Amino acid sequence: MVATKDRLRTLTRTLPLHPRPVILVDNGSADGTPAFVRRHFPDVEVVEAGVNLGAPARNLGVELAKTPYVAFADDDSWWAPGALERAADVLDAHPRLAVLGARVLVGPQERLDTVSEQMRDSPLGTEPDLPGPSVLGFLACGAVVRRDAFLEAGGFDDVIFFFGEEERLAVDLAAKGWGLAYVDDIVAHHHPSPPKDPRARQVLATRNAVLTAVLRRPWGVVARRSLDALRRGPAGWEGLRTAVPRLPRALAERRSLPVEVERARRVLERSKG
Repeated sequence: MVATKDRLRTLTRTLPLHPRPVILVDNGSADGTPAFVRRHFPDVEVVEAGVNLGAPARNLGVELAKTPYVAFADDDSWWAPGALERAADVLDAHPRLAVLGARVLVGPQERLDTVSEQMRDSPLGTEPDLPGPSVLGFLACGAVVRRDAFLEAGGFDDVIFFFGEEERLAVDLAAKGWGLAYVDDIVAHHHPSPPKDPRARQVLATRNAVLTAVLRRPWGVVARRSLDALRRGPAGWEGLRTAVPRLPRALAERRSLPVEVERARRVLERSKG
């Protein structure tokens, strides 16, 4: 499934590359995306959210899906030929696997995405019942999820809204006993446009890192992430400021992770320095 907002030109290039069936969730586009897709791609199921739901728009697509597994794509990403058939076979063979993280190749140069590289080199090792290195994060544009597990964990949340939304879902899945793993021979392509406002992305990343910590991590981690934000200067300060209005909801949904999941998160964080 694909979530999009005001990216019609990009969709015209990527939609033909997606294996069917495809569910497209439109986050309130003002560029005529829903009508255009219905007219030119009648085999795509279009869902109009009416407003920008952010990452939780994917929840709508998963709820509507009639397949046991759902592959995510952004409007500027697509899966390599044969990748999803291989992913389904892997998920069939590993019933505890909830999220399969693919090897994401970026741009015409097909550079390995940094997050894929970190997943490939995960210090958590490979569990006997999983197909690759265990992870506690993933790239949504290069992930295939087990539908029932995704819905059981609540999908993506509107506290984070967008950007870095994968971390909270990953730890919640692990807390429920599900596995997440990187599989290097399953490939997705991602051709992102350069960010229009790099500073705005820094603000968003800071805000969401702090909010994710408030949602699930010990208070010491919240304090460290807040101090890191303060040290980043104006973008970090803005990130903290914009986190404040969302704190009541984050606190209302706060809960502790099982000891083993928190320990694994700390291992990953130490490995990144």
